[in-house]
Amino acid sequence: MPGGEALRILEAMDGDSALGGVPVLAHNSRRLEAEQERILEERTGSRPLELLSSLDELRERVTLHLSAEEPGDVLPLVRPGEPGPPAAAEIDASLSGRTALVVDDDARNVYALTGILELHGMRVLHAENGRRGLEMLASHPSVDVVLMDVMMPEMDGYTATAAIRAIPAHAGLPVIAVTAKAMQGDREKSLASGASDYVTKPVDAHELLSCVRRWLRV
Repeated sequence: MPGGEALRILEAMDGDSALGGVPVLAHNSRRLEAEQERILEERTGSRPLELLSSLDELRERVTLHLSAEEPGDVLPLVRPGEPGPPAAAEIDASLSGRTALVVDDDARNVYALTGILELHGMRVLHAENGRRGLEMLASHPSVDVVLMDVMMPEMDGYTATAAIRAIPAHAGLPVIAVTAKAMQGDREKSLASGASDYVTKPVDAHELLSCVRRWLRV
């Protein structure tokens, strides 16, 4: 932004103790002046601040931060000892055109999962609970994979997964449970109810895509 406005915003945030842990993603579409870049890099030590030049990478980091239960759950983009940020994720054309059903009542999780999958060309449908998820499957038989949150009102993910497995047409449909990272028992209970696999929150884009590819055999 002109006139050093971005730095003034950061200074104002630094002066507010309530905002000390709020992550900041700094995106620049052009090369910064050396002094501006130096000042921003110095600030990464005092607050969670990431410098991003790729829109694809920015989108992935936004979805990761929004899906985290706590700000500290997301590892820094650049870890100590690494020379710099990794390259933006390559688009996986093998997933293009496939359809995923996200069953989740949390808008943050829906946004995170949808953002990752759509980035790679997948069509994403959404249901806010297990009962609605079953209805969506009935009206969209072309669904290739289901991402099932385990904790939802009305019908939870365990019950919904078991109901999907009771439908002969969906006996082999990949159902990937989305569980809280701290709840080890959720994973075993999900698999026992018929889930094919699981991923944990906050959802890591590479882990999610690897899991989806594995079950879609692409």
